[in-house]
Amino acid sequence: MSQIVFIHGPGAGSCSAGYKYQLQHFPGALAPDLPGHPDGESLETVAEYTEWLRGWLHDQGHNKDLVLSGFTLGACVALQYALDYPDEVAGLLLMTVAMRPKERPPGTLEFRLNAAKDEKVHEEWLDAMRHSMMFIEPDLREKLIECHRVVGPISQYNDLVTLDKFDVRDRIGDLKIPLTLVRGLDDPGKPLEYELEIHEAVPGSKYIKLEQAGHFPMAERPDDINQAIEELVG
Repeated sequence: MSQIVFIHGPGAGSCSAGYKYQLQHFPGALAPDLPGHPDGESLETVAEYTEWLRGWLHDQGHNKDLVLSGFTLGACVALQYALDYPDEVAGLLLMTVAMRPKERPPGTLEFRLNAAKDEKVHEEWLDAMRHSMMFIEPDLREKLIECHRVVGPISQYNDLVTLDKFDVRDRIGDLKIPLTLVRGLDDPGKPLEYELEIHEAVPGSKYIKLEQAGHFPMAERPDDINQAIEELVG
């Protein structure tokens, strides 16, 4: 029987709370809070987060038939896990993911650093987080904003730096595990279509594009994501 694992990123609360609908729909699914979100120290590389996750899962007896799902940083961790330990992974559902460093607007990193030092900028940062979650229903969105208050902008800064070092273009062709990619078509940040690059590099992969969804499809279009996971689990 497959073990479903949800892995968060630096947005949507920067914690596992963004997987509310999936954890309700899939009893027994797991969704850890990564180090530094908020407890402990952030790690420097996706590979380090992957090893942390693997140890966390192995400690609970989960070392095979894993179905890993994540967004942004969490998606990169899932992808790294599948590339490093393919015999342990049965399927991947990756949202808002790139296999190489993303192109970011100027000032992206500085904004997070300034938010940690200036109360006014901190509120502007929270407003930006709220805007990025425009397709999430209001009650959950505000809960995730409170998570951002707890985790803070420095953790998000660290995550973006970590993401900007991630690059598996030279290995992506080795991926043989069933893969579903998801992109929100109405992402207010208007990122490049990085998911398509992975889809084209992995024969047999599935690519889902969702309207009325942006950076966090699991919370914006939960029924579609749950169905995609069910199909992946089989």
